[in-house]
Amino acid sequence: MRIILAAPRGFCAGVDVAIASLRLAIRAYGTPVYVYHEIVHNKWVVDEFRKLGAVFVEDLSEVPQRAHLLYSAHGVSPAVRRIAVRRYLQVIDATCPLVIKVHQEAIRYARSGCTIVLIGHAGHDEVVGTMGEAPESILLVQTVEEVDRLEVPDPDKLAYLTQTTLSVDDTAQIIDRLRQRFQRIVGPPKEDICYATQNRQEAVRRLACKADIVLIVGSQNSSNSQRLAELARSDGVSAHLVDGPADIDLGWFSGSKTVVISAGASAPESVVQQCVAMLQERFAATVESRTICKERVRFLLPKALREMSSGK
Repeated sequence: MRIILAAPRGFCAGVDVAIASLRLAIRAYGTPVYVYHEIVHNKWVVDEFRKLGAVFVEDLSEVPQRAHLLYSAHGVSPAVRRIAVRRYLQVIDATCPLVIKVHQEAIRYARSGCTIVLIGHAGHDEVVGTMGEAPESILLVQTVEEVDRLEVPDPDKLAYLTQTTLSVDDTAQIIDRLRQRFQRIVGPPKEDICYATQNRQEAVRRLACKADIVLIVGSQNSSNSQRLAELARSDGVSAHLVDGPADIDLGWFSGSKTVVISAGASAPESVVQQCVAMLQERFAATVESRTICKERVRFLLPKALREMSSGK
């Protein structure tokens, strides 16, 4: 067996900051530290923080007044922020800056009187937060077919935004169809799909053609991980999304196989290496890395934690 490790893979800058923020908060304030939704969509990360004393909640009524509360990387709606204020919660905002950018664009377009078409997955934490910025002005679409059925109050006052973790190809098709139907629709000056999502998809796109099997390490509720597996399958390659080595079925492999391994933006590198080690042990696999591009993006910690980590 030959294993090709795709790079970049795994944690992005937004995930790095969210995880570092929660670690610092636990160290500084003690436990419990409450987190609204999962800190990132990954089973291993969430389970580790539960052991450290983090409490993940879906409703702020579960959080005692004046407790420390961290917003996950996916962001929250203004309604959640207002409840946090009423409950005197001490908030640490670990929202990814690229998600904040989408929120700000939604506010700007809504204030200018535009109806906003948001391309995204219904119910995803990020989409719920973005729609909450201007609920009366945002329409959600998930497919080209939904664009064809779309009815808007004024076709001349229309804008589009996207969830940050979508398939680049699928989103481009939806945007193309929006532009065909609504010639005056406007969009953000720079694509909303985040750099890390695009880079991981590009690496899988380039390497899947060399593979008999593609393994994507990531949790089932991770949108960007799901997109990586779908991308490999779209090239006609057998692809599996696995949370870790326990999810790998050895029956997938027979004879000499080339296996490309990548990981979603919320999947720990340690779990990738566990999967590699398992295949090395069972199939005497050789391992090589293929780097498609280098990532140098870094985000700052939330202000309160930044000051704490610098000793102010």
